[in-house]
Amino acid sequence: MVTRVLVVEDEVIVAKTIASQLKQLGYMVSATASSGSQAITKAAQTKPDLVLMDIFLKGKMDGITAARQIREHLRIPIVYLTAYGDEDTLQRAKVTQPFGYVTKPFNERDLRVAIEMALQQYQMEQSLQNSQAQLASILNSIDDAVIATTTQGTITFMNAPAEALTGWKASEVWGRDVTSVFPIVNDLTGNLVKYPLDKVIKTGQVVYLGEHNALIAKDGGRIPVGNSASPLKDQLGNVNGVVLAFWDISEDPQTEMLEQVLAKEQEIQDFRSQFVSTVCHEFRNPLSVILTAAELLKRYGNLATQEQKQRYLKRITISVERMTELMEEVLLIGQAEVGRLEFIPTPMNLEQFCQDLIAELCLDQASRNRIVFTSDGVYTEVCMDDKLIHYIITNLLTNALKYSPSHEIVTFNLTCDLKQQLVVFRIQDKGIGIAEADQKKIFESFYRAKNVGTIQGTGLGLSIVKRCVEQHQGEIELTSEVGVGTTFTIKIPIVSNGEVRGQRSEVRSSDSEWLGSSRN
Repeated sequence: MVTRVLVVEDEVIVAKTIASQLKQLGYMVSATASSGSQAITKAAQTKPDLVLMDIFLKGKMDGITAARQIREHLRIPIVYLTAYGDEDTLQRAKVTQPFGYVTKPFNERDLRVAIEMALQQYQMEQSLQNSQAQLASILNSIDDAVIATTTQGTITFMNAPAEALTGWKASEVWGRDVTSVFPIVNDLTGNLVKYPLDKVIKTGQVVYLGEHNALIAKDGGRIPVGNSASPLKDQLGNVNGVVLAFWDISEDPQTEMLEQVLAKEQEIQDFRSQFVSTVCHEFRNPLSVILTAAELLKRYGNLATQEQKQRYLKRITISVERMTELMEEVLLIGQAEVGRLEFIPTPMNLEQFCQDLIAELCLDQASRNRIVFTSDGVYTEVCMDDKLIHYIITNLLTNALKYSPSHEIVTFNLTCDLKQQLVVFRIQDKGIGIAEADQKKIFESFYRAKNVGTIQGTGLGLSIVKRCVEQHQGEIELTSEVGVGTTFTIKIPIVSNGEVRGQRSEVRSSDSEWLGSSRN
């Protein structure tokens, strides 16, 4: 797509010169304007990709005022054109968050660099805003009320359920002390319960505020709540914030059944507290990388070499990919928790599927040579949910590569046993291995083996793998020895007549006939 530029310049000859330079550089001039009001009108009409704005325009409205209105209402990046400027003017210009300056007189090269850097910075800003919006969307989708604070107790986030319970709006509490928005009293003593900020920061552990607590809402009403406070940690493990999760427990647990329900609710809350803490932490790291790279490009873009710029952009790309991967894990574990993990088996050639997946997973030749794939069996056409199988194999292969030395081979064997009506995946590595004590918990959400060290991970992967295998009514087996390696074996029954061990699936009757045909 050709970049469309609006030129705002009150000197006719200068405007024509700039328009000519833009055309020679391959840009399209969407329109020209000679005044601030005209610039606002033409920006709304033509919707350019970028505005070149002269700061000093004749008339009542200068370029800074026009730029402010264009940024507020149209979100179009602005690059200022200026021959000179006093300190007050420059300070006013900074408030409008311009994406660059071009000092008159300038040549075509100066113009091109300013435009390309501005467009790149604008794209990164949009990506960062989208990522932040996704994180806010995740936290707002959680049923429990959530408030996030700094280590000083200043509120930085509140989701919709928290607004409903406290009676405060998120816009009202930003920057306020959490104790003024979330006052808790003990129902038995009537005393205020101290917010455990210091304890969470000191221990780095989840802290529960105990039983018989009630929230004093904005309107003065009391709401019995269960609650917990979890640490938010940076990449180095330092606590830089606290997440407060709470929920309404107005129903009085008088019977044993209700007590069991409450115990289950506590278990779920443990999961959700850990979930919020993990998600916030895992999103904070790539967001910090994106923000740092964007700031470096913004401040030193004109001085940076092409190699440096590419390095910064690569960091941003990797961070966005990590956030996308985490989003997929969050969606899958969320669907699994509420029993809504989709299972739609369709015909597929497993051998070709596995080969394509390996090629997709290992884009560089060195990584591809580390995976040795073999296939046993005459037929490899089956009916399975390709999305869930894709996640199972991708996660296990990625883990095998990640937790093994770079020179070690990972073996991946596929067996289709028509006699036993089983598909068997076996993935074996020669990596760090999993201790026997960890093997009992390795499929639990957020659990990570003690020997993973600084290798990054959320502890969600194997939990989701197990859920995906169970959706196929299959089994997953693990054998491992520390320092020797790990083998995962997955056995999944072959779908027959649209059923998996009595479970109905969305397979048409014609699919069962296809299963019996020979491979092409």
